[in-house]
Amino acid sequence: MSLSRIDAVAEALVRARGAHVTCPAASMADLLTQADDAYAVQQQVAQALGWFGAAPPRYWKAGGSSRDAVPTHAPLPPRGVWPSPATAGDWPFHIRGIEAEVALRIGRDVDAALASTLDVDGARALVDAMTVSIEVVDSRWQEAIDAPALCKLADLQSHGALVLGEWVPFVARDWAAQACEVRIGARATVMRRGTHSLGDPAWLLPAWLRHATRNGETVAAGTVVTTGTWVGILEAGEGDLVTAEFPGIGHASVQL
Repeated sequence: MSLSRIDAVAEALVRARGAHVTCPAASMADLLTQADDAYAVQQQVAQALGWFGAAPPRYWKAGGSSRDAVPTHAPLPPRGVWPSPATAGDWPFHIRGIEAEVALRIGRDVDAALASTLDVDGARALVDAMTVSIEVVDSRWQEAIDAPALCKLADLQSHGALVLGEWVPFVARDWAAQACEVRIGARATVMRRGTHSLGDPAWLLPAWLRHATRNGETVAAGTVVTTGTWVGILEAGEGDLVTAEFPGIGHASVQL
């Protein structure tokens, strides 16, 4: 019996994760035709590897290249979410891309009925805390970040690990003036200001909450979503110490 399109891609990713190898996305690209296909692969891989059990995911990533783009979402395996300061140890990365982000924490349960009513202001009011986060970008595809977009989305939008700093109360900020500084090893500090692609990390919350509750699940109080990079993807290597600081919010670090 031949595998379905979704099964075939999910099986390839499960094998790649189990063996700590990469596989060619080129052979899979035609099997995914829409975002819902990629999300179905995410779900099958999570079930096969037992990431969440019977509970809904507690950690997510969401983002978009602009407010005109369709945002993307991925639930994150909890074993790869680490408190700062973190040490990657022997975590099996294939590549180590660095994204400096702001993560938001939801302060109450959100079901599909509530999510369907939310605009940005309403969703923002549900956030009780924020922190600096570092996402380590990785890929199970040989083409890595050059893989087709739907293949990357199926692979948790190229997720490797997430590092979370200390939580602070969520308050309104002038995001256009928000600075971000990233240090990787001995290289020059990367400095940015006001460079979040959506202008406000909370802008994506309504779409993310509707996505996360679309099959009847509830987003539990305490669920965390990291909201997209302020620095693009910066290259790092094994042995590098990576730090990210958002003045007024906090900092996070990971030893790779």
